Amino acid sequence: MANLITLARMALVVPFVFVFLANAPWNMTAALVIFVIAALTDFVDGRVARARGECSALGAALDPIADKLIVAAALILLARNGVIAGYGVVAVIIIILREILVSGLREALAAAGQTLAVTPLAKWKTTAQLVAAGLMLAAAPTGIAGEALRPAASAALWLAAILTLWTGGDYSVRAAALLKDKRA
Repeated sequence: MANLITLARMALVVPFVFVFLANAPWNMTAALVIFVIAALTDFVDGRVARARGECSALGAALDPIADKLIVAAALILLARNGVIAGYGVVAVIIIILREILVSGLREALAAAGQTLAVTPLAKWKTTAQLVAAGLMLAAAPTGIAGEALRPAASAALWLAAILTLWTGGDYSVRAAALLKDKRA
């Protein structure tokens, strides 16, 4: 059941993108609704897995991928349409590059028979990314809050980028130590 919820979150990326790109006055509100549903499933699937004893390697692999897909899709589309602009694009790049880096580190560690546990701060990072992207969707010109929310949404985006950078550095140091120990 938990893995089905995670797969549903991944599948929500497709309608999210199509609704976001729709040329309609309701598109950002509908995109936000889909995004919020996807974000909420991130909290639900883990609880379901633990409650039902369904924790699995597949679920552990799919969950962060689902998070990365919906966040990256939202941030890229928001940058594409100018809701995230200027130096805000740097925050988007920090977030996306860190996610690619950590995925690569996890792959290298798996090949070496090692794992890199998710830290509590990384869970907060994911929450910050989801909140920031949601606020940016709400702050879009046709979003439910409009441009008045843009300063708060931008601050949330930068908070997410800082947490992302911090956890990326932490994971890099820990992965390097594990990989170095494995070679010795």
